[in-house]
Amino acid sequence: MANVTFSGPCLPKDITVYAVAGDNGTLLGVAKKHEVPIPFQCQDGECGSCLVKVTVLGNKAPLAVAVTEKEKVTLSVNGKLDKQTLHKVETYDLPSPYRLACQYIVRDEDILVEFDLLPKAHPAVSRASRD
Repeated sequence: MANVTFSGPCLPKDITVYAVAGDNGTLLGVAKKHEVPIPFQCQDGECGSCLVKVTVLGNKAPLAVAVTEKEKVTLSVNGKLDKQTLHKVETYDLPSPYRLACQYIVRDEDILVEFDLLPKAHPAVSRASRD
């Protein structure tokens, strides 16, 4: 089991939930199950609306380092994955601090997930707690 702590401006305090590795598939799936309002749209790694910062807690080597090709492109376009970080991700299997919740597969490790709300210019964006 993993402890997943969500931290965002819309939460009165951080929320820690228990997640069975792979049980809900993605980090977005865990958020939906526990009604954590991470913004999202496409759920396919193309829009970048579910951008989160993931910090592995503890002293173990990170397990969830695989970054999908769609995620690499979307993170790069959004300025969250520079060439140096991409090189580390691909060459040394090091995690990128920024991920897409719809692409991140939860593993058996404790993590802190930080997210922001989308600007008000995106009113059509669904929220995980509403689905």
